[in-house]
Amino acid sequence: MTLYIKNMVCNRCRTVVRSEFDKLGIETLSVDLGEVSTAADIPEADLERLQQNLRHHGFEILQDRDKKTIEKVRNSLVRVVYEEDYPANRNLSDILVREIGQDYSTISKLFSETEGITIEKYLINLRIERVKELLIYDELSLSEIAFKLNYSSTAYLSNQFKKVTGLSPSFFKKLKEKKRKPIDEV
Repeated sequence: MTLYIKNMVCNRCRTVVRSEFDKLGIETLSVDLGEVSTAADIPEADLERLQQNLRHHGFEILQDRDKKTIEKVRNSLVRVVYEEDYPANRNLSDILVREIGQDYSTISKLFSETEGITIEKYLINLRIERVKELLIYDELSLSEIAFKLNYSSTAYLSNQFKKVTGLSPSFFKKLKEKKRKPIDEV
């Protein structure tokens, strides 16, 4: 059985979700971003308890097909931004078609209608939040961040950052209180 879980966006989320399945004695085959495969069907009573436990941590088991697709898109985009094994030359639409199993125009239309934002704009917002995170860590230069996130240049990253936040990256770094959004609120 495969369950789709809303708001799983990081490895810590995987750990929390796996723990909730373990607490109920539900054997998992795999726990990935937004998706959990179990060894057997889950009895309705256990599914209800699992849903309650997951909600306590900000997660939700998705029942609706369109919501499942949207969550798959979100998780794919998070992987594109946060995991370094996605090649820069890969086309975003190809990645989504391969991971979701639907044609891109269908995915794009559904995402835009449901979320009120295009996939591309959502990806830009995710990337900018990642840039903020890396600027706060202060371990990489702006050019290293641009390279890490597959920006074509530091200037392009800076322009996009300013367009989205209203601030230059260097001004953002100087702020005493740096504002970031949790990934599930982007």
